[in-house]
Amino acid sequence: MVSFRECARRVVAEGIAETMSHQRVSQLHRQDPDFPPVVEVGRAKAVDWMLARPYFQTRKSRQGERTDLPKKPVAEA
Repeated sequence: MVSFRECARRVVAEGIAETMSHQRVSQLHRQDPDFPPVVEVGRAKAVDWMLARPYFQTRKSRQGERTDLPKKPVAEA
């Protein structure tokens, strides 16, 4: 089990992503239903690195993509 801060550090150290903050890990935990289970340790949250590592490796990055706009339907020909 690693804290969100340690999880972010490992994501960068292992070359999974160029940058990652513990705030982003926390945001993913809140918004992504596929995020691995989280355990509260005192006031901190921790995640099993053996489950988090494959999650971050297979996660599709959507940097710069607008998620606040509805998708336009694709016209079928």
